[in-house]
Amino acid sequence: MLKLNTAPSELKPIIERVAEYTFGMDLTWDWPCGVAYYGISRAFEATGEPAYVERMVQWCEEYIEAGLPVWTVNACAMGHMLLTLYEQTKEQKYLDLILSKIDYLQNQAPRFGDRVLQHTVSAGNDFPEQCWADTLFMAAYFMLRTGVMLGEKPWIDDALHQFYWHINYLQSEDTGLWYHGYNHLNQDHMSGIYWGRANAWAAYTMARAAKGLPEAYLYPPMMHLWSSLRDQLAAMKKLQHEDGLWGTVLDYPNAYGEVSATAGIAAAMITQGNPLHAKYVQRALDGVLANIADNGRVLNVSGGTAVMKDIEGYLHIDRKWAQGWGQGLTLALLAAVIENGEQA
Repeated sequence: MLKLNTAPSELKPIIERVAEYTFGMDLTWDWPCGVAYYGISRAFEATGEPAYVERMVQWCEEYIEAGLPVWTVNACAMGHMLLTLYEQTKEQKYLDLILSKIDYLQNQAPRFGDRVLQHTVSAGNDFPEQCWADTLFMAAYFMLRTGVMLGEKPWIDDALHQFYWHINYLQSEDTGLWYHGYNHLNQDHMSGIYWGRANAWAAYTMARAAKGLPEAYLYPPMMHLWSSLRDQLAAMKKLQHEDGLWGTVLDYPNAYGEVSATAGIAAAMITQGNPLHAKYVQRALDGVLANIADNGRVLNVSGGTAVMKDIEGYLHIDRKWAQGWGQGLTLALLAAVIENGEQA
């Protein structure tokens, strides 16, 4: 438990506003909605509000009737919502969709090297033999959650295998920070940027994986993961801006503060549970709350970002609009703060 100055009761009305705005967004069956509705699912877990599940069920039913897209790594992010819907309703159709995504990841998704998932955003071969930190949220963490829920150790092992190799490819041993992507064909990190949201994808999913896997100490890759997360958080806490946000490029002091990365990093710190991180989490929480509009829209969230060619590419990504991942990661942070407070 971390000692924070924000009471859970203060956050529940804010969660309601953020959730309401999120449900009103024009989202499709892809990763922006996957992250957004993951956040809604976490809000349900923290508040017990049944309307959140009911509205996701309604949206899901309408989308199934309209027709679902082909699976990609990014589209597998929708599996997080499906896990919540299956756990709450026990409807077979949700389990069938979950298993179809697992089958895609296990048997159809492009892999390279030592069976590392290639990041895909469409049915094409978008980024040959590239791994991105994003894959950990969209696919590996989903695989781990499904393996735990259904008692399928091979899926757990594969998920941890993905974490192991993404750590090896993307995390700098010198700085503890994560690069956005790695090109296996060229054996490089492309632009070599420590992108804020990439580090949030890594930190948040590693922290949640460590918490959500029963008897995690019996899985050798978890030792690698725990050490990776420890060093990453140690590095990132030194780079937090005065307003509580982390920059969209972590190690560039003049980078603008980016709210989705900040929410994901702070939620990772709460989940990891080091009490000395409380002051960093409190600053981040205050910074995120200052960027939630009265209507529940999360502000200052950078748009969808490929592995850019240079630092200028990252610094000039637009942050004018609401984004599903901004809404979802903010809800994940607020849910984590509520659960932390209720442990007091």
